[in-house]
Amino acid sequence: QEARVQLARANEELRSRLGRTPTTKELSELMSLPEDEVVEAQVASNGYKSASLDAAISGSEDGEAALADFIGDEDAALGLVEDFHALAPMIAELDERDRKIIHWRFVEELTQAQIGERLGVSQMHVSRLISRLLARLREGMLSTV
Repeated sequence: QEARVQLARANEELRSRLGRTPTTKELSELMSLPEDEVVEAQVASNGYKSASLDAAISGSEDGEAALADFIGDEDAALGLVEDFHALAPMIAELDERDRKIIHWRFVEELTQAQIGERLGVSQMHVSRLISRLLARLREGMLSTV
């Protein structure tokens, strides 16, 4: 951190004196530090440079483009957040057995046969229960849209 501040001052001084970007060797001599410490300070200082997302970048095929055009992307899973918020109260309204079935099937990823063993019913009965639960939740989701 200390070398980073010293590096910024040395960089500015040599840049104005030389009229160009100074070399690591030149910075090292001015700062009275070994070159490897200057390089380390340069790496550390990279984290403190910022640029506007609206900054124009030349060299694109369409002329100028903004930095924001090249970074970031829409997160496809973001839409699921709304679904989870809409589903949560509907699941909370289910009775305990239905919540357990949903949990076992979709959180613990148990098979219908394993759920049937826990409930003391057949796999076919579990299949029907899950189908009814999902239809009820789906209907609730569609009615909130």
